[in-house]
Parts: sequence; C-alpha cells; structure tokens
Amino acid sequence: MAKGFFISKAVAGSCVFVAIAATATIIALSVVYSQEKSKSDVLPTVDPSVTPTTQPTTPPGPKEPWQHYRLPDSLVPLTYNVTLMLTLKPVVDEFYTFSGKSIVTFQCVKATDLILIHSNKLNLTTFDNFHAKLMGLNGAEAPKIKKTWLEVPTQYLVVQLEGSLKPDHMYELLTEFVGELADDLGGFYKSVYFENGIKKVLATTQMQPTDARKAFPCFDEPAMKAVFYMTLMHPHGTVALSNSMNYDPVNVTVEGNDLIKTSFMATEIMSSYLLAFVVCEFTHIETMENSVLIRIWARKEAIDEGQGHYALTKTGPILSFFEKYYNISYPLTKSDQIALPDFGAGAMENWGLITYRETALLYNKGVSSNGDKEWVATVIAHELAHMWFGNLVTTRWWNDLWLNEGFATYVSYLGAHEVEQDWNMKDLIVLNEIVGVMGVDALASSHPLSSREDEVLRPEQISELFDAITYSKGAAVLRMLSFFISEDVFVKGLNTYLDTFQYRNTVYQDLWKHLQMAVDSSSIELPVSIEEIMNRWILQMGFPVVNINTQTGHITQKHFLLDPDTPVERQSPFKYEWIVPVTWIKNGAEKQYWLTKKEDTNPDMKTAPGEWIVANVDMRGFYRVNYDTENWERLLTKLSIKPEDIPVINRAQIIDDAFNLARAKIVNTTLALRTTLFLHKEVEYMPWETARRNLNYFYLMFDRSDVYGPMQAYLKNKSSNLFEYFEGITSNWTTIPKNHTDQYNQVNAISMACDTGVEGCQELVTNWFKQWMQNSTHNPINANLRSTVYCSAIKAGGVDEWDFAWKMYKNSTVASEANKLMYSLSCTEKPWLLNRYLAYSLDSNMIRKQDATYTIVYIASNPIGQPLAWDFIRAKWDFIYTNYGGAMSFGRLISGVTKRFSSEFEYKQLLQFKEDHAGQLGSATAALEQALETTKANMKWVALNKNQVHAWFTGQNSEM
Repeated sequence: MAKGFFISKAVAGSCVFVAIAATATIIALSVVYSQEKSKSDVLPTVDPSVTPTTQPTTPPGPKEPWQHYRLPDSLVPLTYNVTLMLTLKPVVDEFYTFSGKSIVTFQCVKATDLILIHSNKLNLTTFDNFHAKLMGLNGAEAPKIKKTWLEVPTQYLVVQLEGSLKPDHMYELLTEFVGELADDLGGFYKSVYFENGIKKVLATTQMQPTDARKAFPCFDEPAMKAVFYMTLMHPHGTVALSNSMNYDPVNVTVEGNDLIKTSFMATEIMSSYLLAFVVCEFTHIETMENSVLIRIWARKEAIDEGQGHYALTKTGPILSFFEKYYNISYPLTKSDQIALPDFGAGAMENWGLITYRETALLYNKGVSSNGDKEWVATVIAHELAHMWFGNLVTTRWWNDLWLNEGFATYVSYLGAHEVEQDWNMKDLIVLNEIVGVMGVDALASSHPLSSREDEVLRPEQISELFDAITYSKGAAVLRMLSFFISEDVFVKGLNTYLDTFQYRNTVYQDLWKHLQMAVDSSSIELPVSIEEIMNRWILQMGFPVVNINTQTGHITQKHFLLDPDTPVERQSPFKYEWIVPVTWIKNGAEKQYWLTKKEDTNPDMKTAPGEWIVANVDMRGFYRVNYDTENWERLLTKLSIKPEDIPVINRAQIIDDAFNLARAKIVNTTLALRTTLFLHKEVEYMPWETARRNLNYFYLMFDRSDVYGPMQAYLKNKSSNLFEYFEGITSNWTTIPKNHTDQYNQVNAISMACDTGVEGCQELVTNWFKQWMQNSTHNPINANLRSTVYCSAIKAGGVDEWDFAWKMYKNSTVASEANKLMYSLSCTEKPWLLNRYLAYSLDSNMIRKQDATYTIVYIASNPIGQPLAWDFIRAKWDFIYTNYGGAMSFGRLISGVTKRFSSEFEYKQLLQFKEDHAGQLGSATAALEQALETTKANMKWVALNKNQVHAWFTGQNSEM
C-alpha cells in the first residue's frame, strides 16, 4: 500500500508559475486556431513542429539516437511530480487548452551527454532558449544544456548536454508546457455531453499505448516504470480523479481563476500508459469490499437512473475471485470505474481508475439487453484481471501485448462466470472469441502473436497489434494450454509468476518457465516442454488443420489457409508445424493424443462399421479437423437422427469446420451445406449462431446474384421452425426465455425469420415499432429484441421510421439503447437516407467520434449501403486520416467496408486505394493487405462454387 507524501515548495508554487509562463503560448495558440478556423472547419492539432527550435529531420535511415523509436538504456525514471491546470473553458470557439509542469527524477545507468524524453503535441516553455531545466540531486552536479529541440517523427524532446551524466547519480528534469485539450480521444482530451439541455465538458485520458507523452513529457515505454505524484487544478463544481486516492482538495486562485487544487497520493510503481486522470461533474455510488473502496462514476442522470448498480454489485465479487485466482491481494486501496461519453476503446485498465465506454459499464434494467449485461460483466472482468496481469506485472515491450490482452480476455470469461454462473460463459468464449479469429488467422497476411521487439517500433506499428489476433487468439491458445496442463496447474504457475515479478516487467519466456515449474511438480505428462509446445503457437502465425482417417488411424497436420493458393511470405521458425493436443470422443469416451510431427498413425482413431468420432472436444484446441468421407457421413447421419449425442459445442464446430474447409477447397461446399440440414431439429444457440455466421458469408458473396432466391427459400424453411419454437415457449412473444443463450437464440429466430420472409414475422415487428412511434414515451419492445426489431421495421419502412429512430437516438440517455438505434438506422433500403447517415458519421455533432467506425461499418453491412460506404471513405480518407486518427479503428473500418468484395473490379479499386494513400494508412496497413488477400480468395471461391451452390439450394427446395 502506497504512503502519502508532502508536496515540495517548488511543486506547491508551480501552478501560478505555470499559468503565467503559459499565457503567451495560449494566446499564440488561439491566434493560430483563429487563422486556421477561417480556412477550414477542422479543429487544428497543437503541433510542436511549428516552434522555431524544431530541428529538421534527417532523411530515412536512423543514424542519431533521437532518430530511433526506442529509448536508449542510459536513463531510468524514478518519480514524476506532475501538475496540470485546466479551466474547461474554451480559449476561442471550441478550442480548449491545459497547462502543466512536470519534474521527473531519473537515475543515470550509463554515462551519456543526451537526454531523450517523449513529448508529442505539447508546446514547451523555454528557459534561456532551452525547453527544459536540469538539476542534480544528492550532490550530483548537472552538466549545462547545450541544445534542445523537438524531434517530431520519433516524438522526442532532445536535450543535448555539454558534459555527461554520471552512472548511479540522480537528476531532475523540469518542463513546462501547454497542450490542446482536443477531442481526439488520445492523451489528455475533452469529452462533451448534454445534461438537461446544458452542455457539459469533461477532461479525461487514454494513454495506451503511446499517448502519455501528449499529456506531459515522459519516458513513455512500458518498461520505464516509475511512481507518479499528480496534482490537478480544476474548476469549482468538478471533481478530480486519478489512479490513487486524493488528499483533501483546497481552493486556489490562479491568474484570476478560482480553482480547486486536488493532489493525489503516490501511485504504485507503474508504466506511464497506465496513468489516468479525469476532471468532470460526475457523481458516483460506492461500496466497500474487503477494505477496498469501490466507486462507479458516471453522468448524474445515469447514476440517478441506477445504471451503475449492476457494475457496483459485480465489481467486488470479481475482484475477490481474482484475488483467489492469482493468490495475491488486490494491491490498491480503491477501485474507481468511470463511464465516459467519449472513449475510443471499450475500456482501459488504468490502475485504480478504469475508464470505460458507457456501454461497457452502465446497465439499465428494462432498457439494456441480456447481451448488454454480458458485455458489462465481461469487460469489467477483463479490466480487473489486468490489475494483476498487466499492471502489477507488465510485459517489457509491446511485441508481447498478446500476453496481457490474450490473458485478460481468457480469464474475463472465468470472472464473468463467477458472478453469473447460469450464463454458460466458459462455453461462450468459443463463439465470442475463437470462431471469429480463426477466420483472420487463416489468412496468409496474418501475423504471429509474438514478434521480435525490433519489428514493433513506431506508434502506428504498436497500434496495429491491438487486433483480434492479440486478444482472441491470445485467449484461445492460453485456454488450450490451461486445458492440457489442467486449470489447477495453470493457476499454480500463474501464482509463482506474478509473485516473482510483481512491480516488474517480463517477457513471455518467464511465464513458460513458471508454468513448467508447476507442471514438473504435478503428475501431468507432456511430450516436450511447455516452451517447445507453446512457442509454435505464438512465434508462427496461423494454425493447423488436423486430418483424421478413421479407416486407418492415419493423422496428419497442415497449415490451414482459407486460400491455399496464396503464397505465404512470412517465414516460420518451425516451418508451420505444430505440437497439437488432439482430443476426441469415440463411443462416448474422451481421449487425448499428442500429434508432434507432420503425420502419424494412432490405432485408437480407427472406427468399426457404424462408429463415429468427433475430434477437438469442446474446441479446446486452436485447430480445425477434417475426416475421411466415411466419418463425415456418419457425423451427418448422427446429426440428422439424434444430434444431442454430439456435444453442443462440437455441433457448432462441425458446422464451422466444414464451411471453412470448403472455403479452403479441402472438402466440397455441398458437404458444408449439408451440415445445416439438421437445423430444423436444433434449438440450441451455439450451432444456430455458427450456422448463421457461416451462411452470412454466402449472403455476402451471392446476394447480388441468382443464388439469392433459392438460398432465401432454403433458409426460410429452416428458420421457420426456430421461429415457431420460440413463439411457443414465449407464449406468443409475451414472455422471455429463462436461459441466457435461449434469449440470444430468440433474437436469431426473429432476425432470420424476418430476413427470409417467414409469415407473420414482419407484421409482428412492424406492429411493435408502430406502437412505439405512436407513444414514444413507452417502448413496448423487449430490450433483448430491440436491435433486430428496430432494424427490420426501419428496413421495411421509409423516412418516417428513420426520422423517428434518429430522434430517439439523439434523445437517448442510455448508451446501450443509443447503440441499438445507431445500428438500426443503417438498415434502411433508401440510398438517400444512407448517404445522409454517412454524412452524419463524420460530423461529431451528430455522431460521436468514438462511434464513427461502427456507423460506417454498419452501413457497409447493408448490401445497398456497401458501395455508398466504400465511395464515402475513399472520398473522405484525407479528412478521416487527419481528424479521426485517434478515435477511429482504421483496421476495423477497412475490413468492415470491404468484406463483401469479390470481383476483379473491387480488387483493383483496393489496389488503387493503397496506391493513392501510400504513407497515409497508419494502423490500416495490415488490414488493407488482409482485405486484398480476402478479396482475391472470394473471387476464386465464387467462381468455383456459384453453380454448385445454386444447384444445391434449388435441389433442397424441390424436396421440401
């Protein structure tokens, strides 16, 4: 537990000094802003490159230390004393600023005459023409500063010295600065919302991965851990929060501004990306759990409506679960969680002050759906898992981001299961994480979970790592590991790993070592070491397809690619060969076998006449399975006669494997389609959801061709049974299914029935929506069904329905409800309304910046909207890149808008887009390569399969 501290006189008096020193800069910035505003409606970003002391950048090929993106190992930060002041009043129009002062104490490890410290988009005050002051501590003499400048590409403040800093000596570096409180959702930024018609402005942070340097100069790398002392000076009527508890606020007057000064206790030693602070007018609810203060913060209206209650009741039990799971007490005295109106990510695990999108923390009973509730539970569990795994013990560099995020994703399902044990969360990880990411990892343009440190240097390269591979595949392989060494042994290894490295940094090999120690002290037998097994899963991209011949027992493995004709340019240290834990069921008994080479023979996998096996039990392993023709036929027969004999996850897996094997030309597409024949007998969510997702690919490829009609007729027949089933168990839609996954499948039943024209469905949802339009103060539609009902009604309706939904979206005070409406507005079949909606998406007064990506992707998911969205982002890319870089997921945007591409014309358009915007793609670079590969694969697949798919659906319809 951290102790309090006393602010030095220098720091205590700094606020007035900072304000005076910053005044000229603020005036200058406001002049620049006014000039730029007259040219464009785009809010300018404060750029230190305009200052006279900025040095020109040397051409490519780093020669000098400041041209390298990684900090040298000569200095280590110890503490920061940071004071920030803000009034939350615009300097001019919507231009807000903050001013600050930072004193970083650091130790010299190796003699150097150079200080490199990160600083980005800060206007630094000069002292005798230098951007900083240097002081020696404990008798150390500080050399004089020779020159300072801001190196823009690498985002450094460079301080050249006339002499050298000495090893083992300590120094202080003082900087003062002014920054823009922009709406770019990165660093220290502003968020605007309205309460009772009154505009409110708050200031908050998002430092991960490389934006702490936008709030104050710092050594902004995860291994550069330090202790932070924060002081915030903020307006009356606001509250200031940070990672640690605050001292009693005091009133101060600075430059005629009456402000509150809130100082915070020392943080634990931690990485700069975990620092957080918020100034807002929020209120909160609180409780104590095992001597930990738990507070949920949000807009007053949201708290008054009880939207924070669910999070408050679940946070304590989840914290307690992880304390037992890790066998280490929660290391802080409080856990603040705050719901922000504008937040680019889902949530951020800042130690002691977790920031969330409103949809990830707030739940309103009667308005939010069961899916919203599940999202809140899993995101809270994910972020709280990080309090130990990521915060207490932190990976050394971003190349091992998967270790933090993959682990937190995996155990979030365990934490959510702890507090909602009837939700089946340990199974839902398969649908929510594993099935989807296998599609990404089956591309030749995928990437390994872990790369070399020198392959991930620039901020945009780091940002690219925040993708499905890192989160979902990371979770999948850790889940697989936990199964084959057992959960008990897995947890034991985690315990010693966290205990050994607490408050330090690690690499993935450290985890393997401690898990191996746990295995060695158990009765678990492995064919080789954990490191040998797991390195094949994290150091090479992709995964294998395991081919099992049940007639001979012959088993092989091969790198699975959706398009096997695409050359794999990335080399693998293991030549794309894995050590695979193969599990299977035969005659009701489960067995396990290790496939340690390309091929082998296992007599236990041979079957007698009439016997069948299903491999990869509950999809515990990260691989696909293919069988000989005889076993496929026996599985299809079993599904048609008595599907419940096959575990529900494996029923979903059979469908998913078959469809993906067909896309890879390993099995015939008609075999994949035959795995859906039994669905008229199926009422479980996981098989239906897997079938729906895979058949959605057929819609993407064929909804503009003559395949569409027969496909619709077939799916109408299958979904009508599910529609009737839920109509029956809900007493004609008047009750809600008790089971969590049944509630999800009820949504599928209505969605597919309305989409395929099942009698009575469209009338049902349209009537519900009309009732709401007639009385907007009373929504008769069940919260679980709203997304699909809204979408179907708006699709069938016209401008009146769209305008009503838009009005309700803008007036909604519940974020999850607003999200449902935001999605449903994209369902209209009126092109002019979709174009209007696209225009709104890049107007932050209409659509929040955090929601721009989702809005455009939703529109692109509509077959009418897809070409409109593609034209829109091509026309607006310069604006998007310049103004939405921190707020928009470029990778998600590119993949979402191009997922329907399947023609040579579209492929050439993508190539042209890549050429037109070379150097202006940022974090979209990898996604664009994946889109090109996927488009090429889609073109081949459509050409190969269109005729047989048309014939199969036509033939099935004739038999109905």
